[in-house]
Amino acid sequence: MTDTKKRAEYRQLVESYTEDLYRYAVWLCKDPVNADDLVQETCLRAWKSLDKLKDKAAVKGWLIRILRNEYARQFSRYRPVFVEKELDDVAKKDLGNDTSNEAFFLRRAIAELAEEYREPLLLQVLGGFSCEEIGEICGLTKGATMTRLFRAKQKLREQLEAED
Repeated sequence: MTDTKKRAEYRQLVESYTEDLYRYAVWLCKDPVNADDLVQETCLRAWKSLDKLKDKAAVKGWLIRILRNEYARQFSRYRPVFVEKELDDVAKKDLGNDTSNEAFFLRRAIAELAEEYREPLLLQVLGGFSCEEIGEICGLTKGATMTRLFRAKQKLREQLEAED
């Protein structure tokens, strides 16, 4: 593959999937700044291994797997940094997020789901992935993915009904 062709193909990939990668990265690391770094590192790794991508139709899942693996690498090296913050600053309302009671209960219910259910659910809802793609990303069969999605929604519904 010529360098010019590789650059054009790479540019198309990055432009097409950067927003999806960023949303998934924010969900993983819960920090927009770290999510930016994670997406940049994912893009760098994708550039380096673009020649290894065999199925162009599976590029979104391929990029998500790279991001997920990079996050795992960063998490294994993570050392928390503690900062002092004024209590008033912590309590300020974040205007960029929905702070309604419904959103609070939904976020809490999702956070309380076991990881095995939460990740496929968020990949489907936030990432728009199909069951096959989620299975590839999580290392599951399509049937196992569908089961986990069904159970995740069932558990979420149970938790939200218990709040009423």
